[in-house]
Amino acid sequence: MAARRTILLAVAAMAVLSTASAAIYNVGEPGGAWDLSTKYDTWASSRNFQTSDQIVFKYSPQAHDVLEVSKADYDSCSTANPVTTFNSGNDVVTLTATGTRYFICGFPGHCAGGMKVKIDVMSGSSSMSPAPAGGPSASNAPPPTPVSAATNVEATGFGLAVLLAIAGLMA
Repeated sequence: MAARRTILLAVAAMAVLSTASAAIYNVGEPGGAWDLSTKYDTWASSRNFQTSDQIVFKYSPQAHDVLEVSKADYDSCSTANPVTTFNSGNDVVTLTATGTRYFICGFPGHCAGGMKVKIDVMSGSSSMSPAPAGGPSASNAPPPTPVSAATNVEATGFGLAVLLAIAGLMA
């Protein structure tokens, strides 16, 4: 019976830890949003995106949209063949695999005006890694914190509550 309890507690602990590792980032925050004034290269390079993280594009749907595109379309700001089109104004994209993903605004002139972001997704267990040191943008880049630290705290707190409830039932 004790071995069974230990195994159940270990499985519950692993579930808690796996849900607490994903982060949510609002694109452009804390100083901007999905708009023409944000420097997305600086914003993205100051964060370490991991698989399971989510990026959220917040904007007015009357003024902007989000197109996920190929590298070639990102480089040329072409809207002809988007991989995916988002237009809700509160678009959540889960980063499900490692690699680079490319996003642009499809409104005329916006991509050429700087509304484009390249997201490099790494494998790993934590999005709270520090930004790389050095380089011109490192000194004025914001710290690499998720959009809402409460998101991770809430997930951990909920998981711990479940774990404690299971442990109480088994006692």
